[in-house]
Amino acid sequence: MSYLHFDKTLMTNLEETLPREILRTNRSGAYHCTTIVDCNTRKYHGLLVIPVPNLDDENHVLLSSLDETVIQHGAEFNLGLHKYQGNHFSPNGHKYIREFDCERVPATIYRVGGVILQKEKIFVHYENRILIRYTLLEAHSATKLRLRPFLAFRSVREYTHENPKASQEYQTIENGIKTCMYPGYPELSMQLNKMNEFHFEPNWYHGFEYTKEQERGYDFNEDLYVPGYFEVDIKKGESIVFSAGISEASSRKLKKMFESEAADRTPRDSFFHCLKNSAHQFHNKQDNDHYILAGYPWFKCRARDMFISLPGLTLAIDEIDEFEETMATAEKAIRQYINDEEVTYKIHELDDPDVLLWAVWAIQQYAKEVSREMCFNKYGKLLEDIINYILKRKHDNLFLHENGLLFANGTEKPITWMNSTVNGRPVTPRTGYIVEINALWYNALRFIADLLRENNNEGIANLLDMQADKTGVSFVEVFRNEFGYLLDYVDGYMMDWSVRPNMIFTVAFDYSPLDRTQKKQVLDIVTKELLTPKGLRTLSPKSGGYNPNYVGPQIERDYAYHQGTAWPWLVGFYMEAYLRIYKMSGLSFIERHLIGFEDEMTHHCIGSLPELFDGNPPFKGRGAVSFAMNVAEILRILKLLSKYNY
Repeated sequence: MSYLHFDKTLMTNLEETLPREILRTNRSGAYHCTTIVDCNTRKYHGLLVIPVPNLDDENHVLLSSLDETVIQHGAEFNLGLHKYQGNHFSPNGHKYIREFDCERVPATIYRVGGVILQKEKIFVHYENRILIRYTLLEAHSATKLRLRPFLAFRSVREYTHENPKASQEYQTIENGIKTCMYPGYPELSMQLNKMNEFHFEPNWYHGFEYTKEQERGYDFNEDLYVPGYFEVDIKKGESIVFSAGISEASSRKLKKMFESEAADRTPRDSFFHCLKNSAHQFHNKQDNDHYILAGYPWFKCRARDMFISLPGLTLAIDEIDEFEETMATAEKAIRQYINDEEVTYKIHELDDPDVLLWAVWAIQQYAKEVSREMCFNKYGKLLEDIINYILKRKHDNLFLHENGLLFANGTEKPITWMNSTVNGRPVTPRTGYIVEINALWYNALRFIADLLRENNNEGIANLLDMQADKTGVSFVEVFRNEFGYLLDYVDGYMMDWSVRPNMIFTVAFDYSPLDRTQKKQVLDIVTKELLTPKGLRTLSPKSGGYNPNYVGPQIERDYAYHQGTAWPWLVGFYMEAYLRIYKMSGLSFIERHLIGFEDEMTHHCIGSLPELFDGNPPFKGRGAVSFAMNVAEILRILKLLSKYNY
């Protein structure tokens, strides 16, 4: 039995299948995403969703879906599934599904009378192309396959509706057609690896509804254009490959292309392999540049997310080259930024005050996993330049005070990872001395000082250590309270006494201004008030404003975003902190806790982790279907555990 296998009982139950989604990417920004029954429930869903750089910075749905119809003796059995107005599902093709398997490639087996048809989908790496292979496993008489494409040609942020501007023109190409609905878009080429008939029958289908958008308080209906359908004979034992891409393919090579791509996939046959595959999906290579996307389906490359995710997505799965390639692009962007030049790379929010410090942390992980010598040779100059940039007070919103702490203004604009806003104002206006920024600062000073000292730069190392000494004393004085935990931020006489997870970084980092007793007190508070099976809560239930359920319209979700919801990536740092305190005796606790995340492999986005969870039982997954920091931190902890067990 496959690790990711779903039988007929589950697949024919829409209450079970519609919340389960599947994601495949080409590692260049394009993706395929839908539910495991191929019924789109989000405006972001589609068979072929790609960036169109000459239009904007968004992804665009070209091919929304493809309905298959099996024809025998003149009888037609439509295997498609869509939700229309009035809670009406049609054509109810899910009732023919016998099983769904997602170990190597997504594979659905349909049974219609004596016909057994297998459908397998694969997204080609580094190319805007999806391939679908149909194999007739069983049939007792002549069988035809009809394929009806539903086209959108729109941004993932918008909807399409019937309109006179949509072009119905198409051109015949080898075993298929190519068409383009609007100027500025690439042509969509749809082909089969076998001679077929295309029947031009242009029609708009109206009233598609997307339940996930309805739940989120957005518009949720659209129309889709169908240019016609392909019809092809298929024999028992025969495989036919359908291709949709923005360039013509050689139809004779489609079968080999599918087999080659499938052979290149790591089977999702374990928790680790699921996360490893998921990690690969966040990579976005554009020419010579290498980025990490923050999540799917709507996030772009965000600087903080990239640096926090990078060690887990690369080093934790022994992909050193991927780390170095990504950091090479990031370093170019950082140098543009600290030299006060225009940043020409597609990395967003690089100016947030904690970002450079997270970059130092990411490089620190490289030193631990690869070698300190290689780290110094590759990144020593960058580390010096970053620390000098901060020490010389060149950052627009990061001020080094005489007490050695860093001060940042977050009253008007969110400046940390807790970045939700309502009406343009931060929901959680963290400002002044912010706990994790100063924990990162202390850690960076000590790490860079030690690295420089090891490479015969005693003078600068001593200066950084002196700075760290001052920072460490002030950190304890400013943040530690009489209850043994750390204030979240301090701005003059304003002290945030809320119990939040940001204090855990001070225990998790290699260098901390806290002694062991103080660290254990912080860990105990976090364990008692913030730990859930799905991550750390962003706010304790005992603190004012606790709001654990990320549901409802946008404004309600924004208020809940960091007010009690649980985030898996935070538990990565929690587990690291736990192992620092309890060492080998903490292993069984960590291993037991990870089971809660393995359970998620068959829910939400199959084989990945969603953005966040409700802070109260049953801890339902919410937000983006696949989130880089979450996948990365669980992988990093699995790597850390392997070292202890070794």
